[in-house]
Amino acid sequence: MFRDLTEFHAWFDERHRANAYRVVPTALDDLQGWLVEPETGNIRHRSGRFFRVEGLRVHTDNRSVNSWEQPIIVQPEVGILGILTKDFGGVPHCLMQAKMEPGNINLLQLSPTLQATRSNYTRVHDGASVPYLDYFLSPDRDRVVFDALQSEQGSWFLCKRNRNMIVRAEGDVPVREDYCWLSLRQLGELLREDNVINMDTRTVLSGMSSLAGPGGGVGGRRHRPADDRGPDVGAMHTTEQILSWFTETKTRHRLERELIPLAQVRQWVREPYRIAHEQNRHFSVIGVDVQATNREVAQWSQPMVAPRGRGLVAFVGREINHGFHVLVHARTEAGSFDVVEIAPTVQCIPDSYRDVPDAVRPTYLDYVLNARPEQHLLDVVLSEEGGRFYHAENRYLVVNSGDDLPVEAPEGFLWMTLAQLANLVPYSNYLNVSTRSLLSCLHSEWWSESLTGPTLVRA
Repeated sequence: MFRDLTEFHAWFDERHRANAYRVVPTALDDLQGWLVEPETGNIRHRSGRFFRVEGLRVHTDNRSVNSWEQPIIVQPEVGILGILTKDFGGVPHCLMQAKMEPGNINLLQLSPTLQATRSNYTRVHDGASVPYLDYFLSPDRDRVVFDALQSEQGSWFLCKRNRNMIVRAEGDVPVREDYCWLSLRQLGELLREDNVINMDTRTVLSGMSSLAGPGGGVGGRRHRPADDRGPDVGAMHTTEQILSWFTETKTRHRLERELIPLAQVRQWVREPYRIAHEQNRHFSVIGVDVQATNREVAQWSQPMVAPRGRGLVAFVGREINHGFHVLVHARTEAGSFDVVEIAPTVQCIPDSYRDVPDAVRPTYLDYVLNARPEQHLLDVVLSEEGGRFYHAENRYLVVNSGDDLPVEAPEGFLWMTLAQLANLVPYSNYLNVSTRSLLSCLHSEWWSESLTGPTLVRA
């Protein structure tokens, strides 16, 4: 445990120096353990496990472009993302790992206690066992604080979900050398620092926001992420109205997909070291060779998705009925599990929309990009999942629009309070991973200093 974040950063820097890491771009045909199928061009592991990269043809009426083709990661197995919690002196702490991922722009970031695909924790790679796994496989139900299936990035994964868990530990927990205990308050502070807390940690921590917590401040007011009177206090719409809007949107729109050979994906060009969009937009598929002295396997190769530029994930918010609301978007992505999920106001890679017609540009993109610094309630750069995505960063913003935007939302958008969003976190396929990351950043200031039983409360 650390008295302050200065001690943490010294430990974190020491863990980086204590291990050796190397990530080298490699031709896709030369990835050890992987096969490019000659008849389809699909990329798969020779074991048949882990994941595949295939082509996908998409048709939908809920995007500015109604049809397209793209590469996509197919990984049907469900992994576990789990955080172990324990009270020290009445203060809840989380056991975190300084984990190297080949796609992290700074290599080392804070991951959950357990971050493993099924192929990893069943040891398909013949490597070392995954630490702390036993706490999350069939745990004592009295110790489970949060447990939900949550979606991953629908732009790059096809219907991918992971089990997100928070489990209370009792008794002595041995702390391995790359792990440390951090309080919720310390994690909240680190969420405001660039590229420290990884995506897998953020999605699990969003489960904290669905639990009862103390008041906090957003937009100059104090609001509760959860309230004994219910999440609809001061809200423009009731939860029933929100669920009806969401259900109607899912049933009104269509999302049709079919897997196709990767070699036949139109508008994408195959080169020795990458598969790229012909206009250099969106993302590329690349190959890397990896070495790490503190992973279950010391050396491996893999394909990765590399986005073309830094992304933008933003809520636009304002006061309505004396309560702070954010504008959410019912967004369809290529790999969406169920037509739409509740996404932030803006979620895109701005560089992919340069020199395109206004009708194609995401709604509110220009408003967010042109917002004044004094409108920013949150502004931090955070990485996406470093195990599959190479140098994938997003700028996470919350912009206070004040009276700039009307309370009448355009089609596909709706005003919700943070408490209403937090109320939906325990349910699968409602909030997408970008929304959950933003919630973790915003709700970190409410996290209690007491974790008792299955709920978070102020002592």
